[in-house]
Amino acid sequence: MTSPEAPRLARQIGLVLRWGVVASTACQGVGMLLSLVGAGRVATSLLDTGVIVLLATPIARVLVSMVEYTVMRDWPFVTLTAIVLVELMAGVVAALLFNRKL
Repeated sequence: MTSPEAPRLARQIGLVLRWGVVASTACQGVGMLLSLVGAGRVATSLLDTGVIVLLATPIARVLVSMVEYTVMRDWPFVTLTAIVLVELMAGVVAALLFNRKL
């Protein structure tokens, strides 16, 4: 990947990862503070949201990569990224199904 679009891809991925971590940290931090003052349900919701955002960040990174590779018409990388996305989604579905049986 030595195309001129490579730095753009790196910037896009960096933004997705940075904002995913920032959003997750904000939710977790506020959730922890609220749990200390006794706002149980809201605190739990924010803590759960923080974890979900953190887990969704790599999926968003893969989606951004797939879109950028499509724009660059780098079909081998589009294919590989699509395979990774399918594997990630299969893991999410399997986790949800397993959690339901518990």
